[in-house]
Amino acid sequence: MADRGVDLSALPKEVRDQLAELDLELSEGDITQKGYEKKRTKLLAPYIIHTPVAPPRQNDVQPPAPSSSSSHPPPPSSSSRYRERRSRRTHRSGGTRDDRYRSDIHTEAVQAALAKHKEEKMALPMPTKRRSTYVQSPIETRTPPDSSSGSEDETAVRRQSSVVASPPQVNPNLQSPDSWINRTVQGSSTSSSASSTLSHGEAKPQPQSQPQPQPQSQPQPQYKPQYQPLYQPQYQPQSQQHEHPHAASVADMLAHSRIGPSENSAPPPDVTAVAPPSRGARVDLPSNAVVRGMSRGQSRSSMMETADGVPVSSRVSTKIQQLLNTLKRPKRPPLSEFFTDDQEEIVEVPQPDPNTPRPEGRQIIPVKGEPLGVVSNWPPALQAALARWGATTGEEPRPHCSRHHRKTALHADLREAVESQREVGIHPPEQAGHQERANPQTWRPGWPRLKWVVTDSKYLTKPSKDWQPHIPTANTDPAYIEYKASKEGTVVGVAVSKVAMLTHCQALTQACNYCEGETLVNVLDFKKDMGLWHGVLSAVMNRIHTISVPYAVMKACPLSWVQRVHIHKARVALVKCRDLHWAMMAHREQRDTSLASLRMLIVADGANPWSVSSCDAFLNVFQSHGLKPEVICPCATSPEAMTVAIRRPGVPGAPLPARAILSMGGLSHGVIRVNTEDKNSALTVQDVGHVMPGALMCIVKPDGPPQLCKTDEIGEIIVNSRAGGNMYYGLPGVTKNTFEVIPVNSNGVPIGEIPFVRSGLLGFIGPGSLIFVVGKIEGLLMVSGRRHNADDLVATALAVEPVKTVYRGRIAVFSVTVFYDERVVIVAEQRPDASEEDSFQWMSRVLQAIDSIHQVGLYCLALVPANTLPKTPLGGIHISDTKQFFLDGNLHPCNILMCPHTCVTNLPKPRQKQPVGVGPASVMVGNLVAGKRIAQAAGRDLGMIEDQDLVRKLCMWPTVMHQYLAEALHWRAQTDPDHVLFVLLNAKGVAVSTATCVQLHKRAEKIAAALMEKGSINTGENVVLLYPPGIDLIAAFYGCLYAGCVPVNVRPPHPQNLAATLPTVRMIIDVSKAACILTTQHLMRTLRSKEAAASVNIKTWPTIIDTDDLPRRRPPQIYKPPTAEMIAYLDFSVSTTGMLTGVKISHAAVSALCRSIKLQCELYSSRQIAICLDPYCGLGFVLWCLSSVYSGHQSILIPPFELESCLSLWLSTLSQYRVRDTFCSYSVMELCTKGLGTQTELLKARGVNLSCVRSCVVIAEERPRLVLTHSFSKLFKDVGLSPRAVSTAFGSRVNLAICLQGTTGPDPCTVYVDMKSLRHDRVRLVERGAPQSLPLMESGKILPGVRVIIVNPETRGPLGDSHLGEIWVNSPHSASGYYTIYGEESLQANHFNTKLSFGDPQTLWARTGYLGFVKRTELLDASGDRHDALFVVGSLDETLELRGLRYHPIDIETSVSRAHRSIAESAVFTWTNLLVVVSELCGSEQDALDLVPLITNVVLEEHHLIVGVVVIVDPGCYTHQLQRREATHAPP
Repeated sequence: MADRGVDLSALPKEVRDQLAELDLELSEGDITQKGYEKKRTKLLAPYIIHTPVAPPRQNDVQPPAPSSSSSHPPPPSSSSRYRERRSRRTHRSGGTRDDRYRSDIHTEAVQAALAKHKEEKMALPMPTKRRSTYVQSPIETRTPPDSSSGSEDETAVRRQSSVVASPPQVNPNLQSPDSWINRTVQGSSTSSSASSTLSHGEAKPQPQSQPQPQPQSQPQPQYKPQYQPLYQPQYQPQSQQHEHPHAASVADMLAHSRIGPSENSAPPPDVTAVAPPSRGARVDLPSNAVVRGMSRGQSRSSMMETADGVPVSSRVSTKIQQLLNTLKRPKRPPLSEFFTDDQEEIVEVPQPDPNTPRPEGRQIIPVKGEPLGVVSNWPPALQAALARWGATTGEEPRPHCSRHHRKTALHADLREAVESQREVGIHPPEQAGHQERANPQTWRPGWPRLKWVVTDSKYLTKPSKDWQPHIPTANTDPAYIEYKASKEGTVVGVAVSKVAMLTHCQALTQACNYCEGETLVNVLDFKKDMGLWHGVLSAVMNRIHTISVPYAVMKACPLSWVQRVHIHKARVALVKCRDLHWAMMAHREQRDTSLASLRMLIVADGANPWSVSSCDAFLNVFQSHGLKPEVICPCATSPEAMTVAIRRPGVPGAPLPARAILSMGGLSHGVIRVNTEDKNSALTVQDVGHVMPGALMCIVKPDGPPQLCKTDEIGEIIVNSRAGGNMYYGLPGVTKNTFEVIPVNSNGVPIGEIPFVRSGLLGFIGPGSLIFVVGKIEGLLMVSGRRHNADDLVATALAVEPVKTVYRGRIAVFSVTVFYDERVVIVAEQRPDASEEDSFQWMSRVLQAIDSIHQVGLYCLALVPANTLPKTPLGGIHISDTKQFFLDGNLHPCNILMCPHTCVTNLPKPRQKQPVGVGPASVMVGNLVAGKRIAQAAGRDLGMIEDQDLVRKLCMWPTVMHQYLAEALHWRAQTDPDHVLFVLLNAKGVAVSTATCVQLHKRAEKIAAALMEKGSINTGENVVLLYPPGIDLIAAFYGCLYAGCVPVNVRPPHPQNLAATLPTVRMIIDVSKAACILTTQHLMRTLRSKEAAASVNIKTWPTIIDTDDLPRRRPPQIYKPPTAEMIAYLDFSVSTTGMLTGVKISHAAVSALCRSIKLQCELYSSRQIAICLDPYCGLGFVLWCLSSVYSGHQSILIPPFELESCLSLWLSTLSQYRVRDTFCSYSVMELCTKGLGTQTELLKARGVNLSCVRSCVVIAEERPRLVLTHSFSKLFKDVGLSPRAVSTAFGSRVNLAICLQGTTGPDPCTVYVDMKSLRHDRVRLVERGAPQSLPLMESGKILPGVRVIIVNPETRGPLGDSHLGEIWVNSPHSASGYYTIYGEESLQANHFNTKLSFGDPQTLWARTGYLGFVKRTELLDASGDRHDALFVVGSLDETLELRGLRYHPIDIETSVSRAHRSIAESAVFTWTNLLVVVSELCGSEQDALDLVPLITNVVLEEHHLIVGVVVIVDPGCYTHQLQRREATHAPP
């Protein structure tokens, strides 16, 4: 045992307490015996007395000395953790295990933290058996740790522990440890720059202050890169040297496994490294990588350790130690096992088509270009050519720009100038020449710290006569960097070396047959790509007169380049298809032009599919102007491979090369098939000539490993040539995948060791070694496993008469990922004069054309106003920015057409419901076998108080003697007349009206007398109460009870919206057959006004009684019903589906409901509650009017409409009156959250303190809004609101109050369920953050006297707790039935007096019409039993049956609300089998159509449904509970 030789009584008290804690854990079973011994040993390890050992000899290695950071006493925070755990244990009941605080997420987080803590502790020397380090075992016997037997964390630790220092001298007969080092370092996964450098085999220079020992044997890499990291560690701070004394040894160790730097190579920075450039590159190593006392050159491999610090070569076997390590730390499943991607279960995988074309040819053979000729007078470098021409022929024409544009500086080697400057500053280009900006220390935000060199002649000084430029021979140093934008919008730089630049100019000179003194007209950008290669570099090499026509000049005069050719008799012209089209459209303006001097018309984008038509059309127009057909020379280029192929100038009279007519269907499958049947689905492409001189080309598969394609297969063109890019500057990882490609054959064997460069072009090699390009990788759209090129789709769209509707060159085609597949989107700029009808006609024709030609459906086709798409510097459409605008909702289209039905073909199969043929016994047995319990729960018993002494003590009225609220009010007016029951506040927080027991009693008597005298109301007749929220409503209700009438509470019409609200009032009055209307003077005038007459027939109103000024009269007697089962009042409400329902509430139900609320919330006469909700139906009416009279507590009434004038009224009232219990609605909570969320500091300054609030209950008949309640709790936490205070209640039409969070019992719990299972009426709990998870909060605790059970709504049989079903309730306060004018007895029996089909067929249940489930939680209720929580999911009438699945509109509406910030409210319903989404726009009008694709995307992604119709309406059209009904019945 670990306590041998240790006096436990002498240990510190803290350690003894921890040992006692361990004994308690072991006794309760919270820890295993093995874990107990391990922790006990760890606690006693610092106090075990070790026998002294003899000091080692001089040659021995000293063991690591203990430091302050590696001491073994427990950390200071252990006592606090112990006290916390001890305090938690004291609260456990009966010493039994309590799993209330158990959580899988918490357990996983703790395990991860412990694993990380254990890794940190591994750096400390662990107690092992002592052995001498002088005798070293051979390296062959030392096996590096095997990472396959441990978990992921152990693997990472072993990889770090395996990086050890290599000895300077080893036995030549033994294996060199460098091989270990290289393998382990390259296999490690670290984010530091040094690890990234090692993983790509880059060189790193040694510090000059340290000698560089040369190992005897060093593995030679197959490929030696010509670049290395730029950022090198120049120094190490003193603090770092003190903290990491082994850093120098690590650097020496790493020096043996790296390749020496190249002398002439210019190192680029590794921008992928995480470490900042100011710090040196480092390797994340454990602190025990070097043992103190060892010489710096001594091998650390002799002390190789496992993950737990045990020496490999100790007496314990390596494999046994690995097994022990595995047992000590059990494997944790990776994250993918927790949250697996269920794509295979969701997505409908299409079956492979047996008729799919497949490649049938032989494997392709690399094509080699003609040898690069050697000319004796070619310069050794491009600078030499410039110096040569400048010295010999200084007056020759030089390259210039057309019109008055600035001259272009050809070359500027600034490397020596930058390196010679010790002070690096910034000079903005537009101000660099001014004297006040000449200070090199000047720096302005937004600019990097660079040295700006202004090349204007007035700022340059003339060099001396004897000055000669230093022109070295072209080498592998970078000459320039050409930046390109990828498909995703990221920018990378392609570095071109000096020798590659020179070789490329030589290849272009040979291919284009450039001659000295020729004239070239360049329309392209001369700063990059073809414009730079031909118009600048090759022009300098061959002394060509270059005339550059900028893009601005082309926009003003599209025929300007043709005029330049005519005027200067140019021999070569460098253009794009766009320039050909512009010139062809403007050729009528000037017909006296001649293009006979051209021998080459180089078309830079000749690989595009529309280049054929552009070239043919231009030739047809200008052939009469001297243009020869053989001079048109299309080419193919890319920034990485530079010029891939170019068509050589043809011989006059020779036949032109044939064109390929390919099948679009074959191209979509990546094969070449000649189209001979359907001309509409054919693609005509022209060749781009032959391979460049000195280059080697082959075609490989674009996906996966670079496998050679077959002769009839489309693939990516890769090139091996000295005339190409070298790397992506600063991106070594991406460089290796692009610039160091080794093709393999069908067996996966490399065809050679020559690296190729990926060009990003898709094509094939045709007859005669002609190169055909059919697209680019960046424009490749993979839709349903088929390839479609964006350029092909653009060409098809342009063929549909685009001149009248859209601009020809302003079309963007891209794909977006929606529901596990790519979807094609086309965006075009609409002409201003195009009408909406013409636009939609053109879009419809484009849809048909693309579907018939390319066999692919469009997801979205949008037209935007002219000049709104993002442009490139030269006027092209910026595809990545356009795509991002589309995804972000910032495109602002003027016309949009969504077609998801035609392109989304991978939806899951519709669910086929099986016929109900399983009997009750089978269901019961199935639930038991599956280990499930019947989903039912019950509140505590609803007892009766019969002790009269207790009644008087608690100021309660005896429930046995009185069962009617009228008697209760009368009793309170006699026993406690001055007790204030109600306080009504206005917007200023002032009590405008109060009602004591006797005051309320007398006002009720006056109303009862008025009913009997003025209204001539008979007993049992219905009376409508039409009042605003206040005490008048309460008095009118009890006046009806005193008179024996049945009150019907109705929300008054809105005076500003009588046309929409007054018909509902009229409908309730007609349905209830009311004999009289009690209201105020103001509302009575409204009912009889002219505005009301426009909506309803005001002449047929029942008797209207104004209760404002009634005489002081008393009724002859207070009516007492003969039985408690008689109707007390009618409760009418309109559901979200548009159904008007009225339920009958009996006197017995009212008494039972008020008693249940009283017991649940502990309401007594001394209590005070605040109510801020509408008092017109449901539980809100009960709390506003009934509960105070029954329980005797004081109710502070806050009308919700008063919050529109003062948002802080409710919260200020809670703080002012120190209210402990409050009730509100979701609308009130949302109003406070949005309006006061940013004013918490102001509320605190006003003295608002919500720490007094014990419970804040939200009253609603719906699923709890978890996001809103959490936001409310979080926002007002700063003013003292407890997060445990906010809860919800639940009621329905058949039972007004089923759940209500009381003052006792556990807090509401939250679970996460799988939405896919809910759609199948199943409940599967998942972890928080899991995909497709839905958080649900408990709907409050079940009220006393209430029983609920989950039932299958179709079979009416009870369900298990893992099923979603209808909530049935049995309670004494359930409603008696529906109040209908036709008396449908079947409907009433079906909802209020129904029985289970099996199980308990005798109990009568009421069907709530809501779906939910019951889960037994780990929490304990007041009785000590495990708590059964009821979770409400949604209304059964509102559910949408789509594709055989059950969807809840609130889930779809929540997803829609998250789609864009401009969406306020939304409503979802079905219309003629189509899913309709109506959303309110809270932003600008131009955002309206942006919401359509976003809504479609989010519904498809999260719910796997296709939206049929999206309607965007103005804000305020459909609000809150009535929005779904109003949207359904709204006119189109």
